Amino acid sequence: MDPVIIVGAGPVGLTLALALARQEVPSVVLDEGPGKDEPRLARTLVLREDTAALMERLTGVPLDEVGTRWAGWRSMRRKQVVREVTFEDPGHAGASGGVVGAGPRPNTTEPDRPRPADPARQLGSDYAVTTGAAPEQPPLHLAQHVLTDALRAAVEHEPLTRIAVDSRLDTVEQEASGVTAHTRGPNGTWWRGSYLVGCDGPRSTVRKLQDIRFPGRTAVERYAVAALRTELPWPGQALLHRTPPWRTSGPSVGEITARPLPDSVWRIDWLLPPGKDLVTPELLVTRIRETLAGWKGGSTPPYELLDTGVHTVHHRLARRWRVGRVFLAGDAAHLLGALGTQGLEEGLKDADNLAWKLSLSWHHGPREALLDSYQAERRAIVAARLRAADQVLPLLRGGGALRAYVPGTSRGHDALLTDGHLGRGPLGQTAAYADSPLAPPPIEAEVPVETPPGAPVTDVRVTAEDGSFVRLRDRLGRGALLVVLIAPGTGVWERKHWVTAGIMPRLAAAVMALPHPAELLVAERYPGASAHTVLLIRPDGHLVTALNGVRPADLYAAAEAALGGPAQATAEATAGSR
Repeated sequence: MDPVIIVGAGPVGLTLALALARQEVPSVVLDEGPGKDEPRLARTLVLREDTAALMERLTGVPLDEVGTRWAGWRSMRRKQVVREVTFEDPGHAGASGGVVGAGPRPNTTEPDRPRPADPARQLGSDYAVTTGAAPEQPPLHLAQHVLTDALRAAVEHEPLTRIAVDSRLDTVEQEASGVTAHTRGPNGTWWRGSYLVGCDGPRSTVRKLQDIRFPGRTAVERYAVAALRTELPWPGQALLHRTPPWRTSGPSVGEITARPLPDSVWRIDWLLPPGKDLVTPELLVTRIRETLAGWKGGSTPPYELLDTGVHTVHHRLARRWRVGRVFLAGDAAHLLGALGTQGLEEGLKDADNLAWKLSLSWHHGPREALLDSYQAERRAIVAARLRAADQVLPLLRGGGALRAYVPGTSRGHDALLTDGHLGRGPLGQTAAYADSPLAPPPIEAEVPVETPPGAPVTDVRVTAEDGSFVRLRDRLGRGALLVVLIAPGTGVWERKHWVTAGIMPRLAAAVMALPHPAELLVAERYPGASAHTVLLIRPDGHLVTALNGVRPADLYAAAEAALGGPAQATAEATAGSR
């Protein structure tokens, strides 16, 4: 069968290529550039724990060695510290084989008391996003070109992937059996593929060739950005400083963000006032000197300016993410990033979601409901993010008169911004596919665990089929479903002593009978799960259901639903669509 054609060799396209290769699906990546990114320390990304783990699985690179995990988070308003969060080392939690990150909440300067009424929630129920209860972990901050280089190196060593540089797409044709694409340039040629995925950025050629609208808002926020090497008073901590007290040259500064990178490098962002005023080098240097002097309480400390830029945030959402055998992912499908949220990370999640669905269709024939679920799941999540940001922006960025009439204090506004930067709450927390078309119908034997159906599972130590102890996240992305039995005490006995005892033989037989290959794992514990609970997990790590004991019929029905429905029904639907 023909490979999957991926248009665009940025982080999203390369992630998709590696995720497909991990599931034995070949791909060709069309790169319109020369195959090398310019190092830019002013272009960075922040990854949450589950996304960082995905990148490490695909690249084999320990990202802690090339990025920085924040030691904490500090919010200030004028001279006052409003909020301070101290993170624990994520490698410390779970070292004894338990749940990673399932310990206490991070330490903060605020005592445990009800938070002020969230003003954004008073705007309407659209603000709410169904989210999982994943424990908070230190964000990982790294330069985008570092991640891209790691992904590209992994792709170049993967025999199932090929990168075609200097290949600019100009034509896409598709029929029932596949896709044909043409590229121009020194290596211009025709390419034949099974599917085509446009990961080619905001000005996506794939999106334009498919005549897909891309409505939204332009220049929602603008920031002047500088990457510099210096020493700040809070090493390793990220900072959000609102309304700094010192005098400034030119327009006043309403908000500054400082985020640490390796080697004493910091990325500093200054929120710019609305408009298109030019950010001159002289103005930026003045901003740097005034900011560093203000934080140091006097004179400007020594610093080395490494990179600068202007970051403009747009909010856009493609009307459709799938047209037949053509898909959109990443910035080609959506643009977001206001209030500290991370648009690129959503693109990486697009790739993770799409990869296993393309893989199953590539190996076993198209499952239309499964392929359609990519848009249904991912577009709904991004749309909810954009709605939340659009409702909160007037509160935080509006004029003083608006803020005076909308309920909520400056502390409540700070909580909203903290949520966006730390990847939690409606603005940023990992969302569950609660209303997914792949969700199984109500099951009488279903039991609640800490992870709601559709949310990413918590990483725990499990025993694999060969008796080895591994992390649950390490078994994701292989194309197989995962079935996890919660069996306290199994970790202290060799597998041979319990693999043929109790309910194990019956569960093993039920797993073998599933409509898709599945791996049976055993965990001593899982948050909120009692003994003999059986978890069914998708290849991308989202929980399908948790069952009370071994229920072969219920397990089969849930697995069938997670795959898009019965194979026979899918085949008939595909034939009918032709």
